[in-house]
Amino acid sequence: MTSSPAGTPEQGAAPLRIVLADDERMVRTALRVILSAEPDLEVVGEAATGAEAVSVVRELRPDVVLMDVRMPDIDGIRATEQILATLTDPPRIVVVTTFENDSYVYEALRAGASGFLLKRAEAEALVGAVRLVARSDSLLFPSAVRALAAEHARRSRPQAPPWVARLTERESEVLRLMATGLTNAEIAARMGVGPATVKSHVAGVLAKTGTRDRTQAVIAAYEAGFVRDGG
Repeated sequence: MTSSPAGTPEQGAAPLRIVLADDERMVRTALRVILSAEPDLEVVGEAATGAEAVSVVRELRPDVVLMDVRMPDIDGIRATEQILATLTDPPRIVVVTTFENDSYVYEALRAGASGFLLKRAEAEALVGAVRLVARSDSLLFPSAVRALAAEHARRSRPQAPPWVARLTERESEVLRLMATGLTNAEIAARMGVGPATVKSHVAGVLAKTGTRDRTQAVIAAYEAGFVRDGG
């Protein structure tokens, strides 16, 4: 976790570079106006289709992509997969959609998106979400999506994969706390250890679950039945 309060930029940091992907021009315009008003945020590109989003992101290499799920050509899920499969240092992708219980949201998170945001979110929430998801130890994973993950696990009746047995007791505890959305600093305070120790445990969790970031680790934990709705 950075030393800045949640949702605020670090002093002297370079602006976060953002690409907007949505098939509605008015939505992109509204997002651009809101984000461009912040000195630490810079909208560097836009896309109206999934295929265009992949092309623009490959060219501009932004830090964060706001990705609509339902777009022509290829949808946001496939676009997310293609971006993550072709870039060695991919951006954080935030799924933006109209409905919080949209199954597409869960599929996009499974595909590698780092978070989820409703289109009707207030401007302050939008700006805070972009800053939050850019931080490597933060999780933009609201309770509505946790419920989707838990429901998916209940329907599929998961069996514990081999990685569950390989987690140490501390790694298991850290993963369960990650699933509640806590940052490294918050987990450290809860466990009574230093942030560096938590960071080491998180690295162990990612390695053993075979996941690229915290969101994917939490998705894996739900799908394995390791955590349930509510953490």
